[in-house]
Amino acid sequence: MPSAEVHFVRRGQWLRAAVLGANDGIISTASLIVGVAAAGGARDEILTAAFAGLTAGAMSMAAGEYVSVSSQADSEAADLEREKRALREHPRAELRELAQIYVDRGLTPALAREVAEQLMAKDALSAHARDELGFNEETGAKPILAASASAISFAVGAAMPTLAAILAPHAGTVVVVSIAALIFLAALGALGAWLGGAPLVRPTLRVAFWGALAMAVTAGIGALVGRAV
Repeated sequence: MPSAEVHFVRRGQWLRAAVLGANDGIISTASLIVGVAAAGGARDEILTAAFAGLTAGAMSMAAGEYVSVSSQADSEAADLEREKRALREHPRAELRELAQIYVDRGLTPALAREVAEQLMAKDALSAHARDELGFNEETGAKPILAASASAISFAVGAAMPTLAAILAPHAGTVVVVSIAALIFLAALGALGAWLGGAPLVRPTLRVAFWGALAMAVTAGIGALVGRAV
């Protein structure tokens, strides 16, 4: 008997928030450290900036993700409320609409209507939410989960370049933190791809490239500011 297929869509929401948070934590904190170091900052200034960036970034990610996903949840709730009203006021039209969806997917009109009638008899709102609106419990908006995943993953990501800055000699902060951050980013890209069931190479290179670009730009600006002041 063949084994059951493994699907990764259920991980979509928390995985997106976690990868985004960790990626942002590594890039923003490493860039901040590199920028301050390139500007000629003292060791205590670099570490202060790193810890401040870690804390502020985690709170910002949590708040931003919560607000964003809450807006999505509010939109979904409003759509469901409209669908409830339509089902209550125009049940036959909603039945025809659901049947037409199944016809468009390849069922014969007679079978599509039979399927629509049976599904609506069991739970009309769930049938329309799933097949008309594209909502389901597994991929629906979950603000608390998304905010928590973002905050924790950002803090974990930011801790990595911060630790590199603590261990690095002051004169080599820019080089050590940059190399460490690129390694962390490549590992994160590969991990995110693996958890999502995607090929590893492209996500790994994509994350490392944009991280390197961000740190290079920040280091350049830091060096210019350091000379100017």
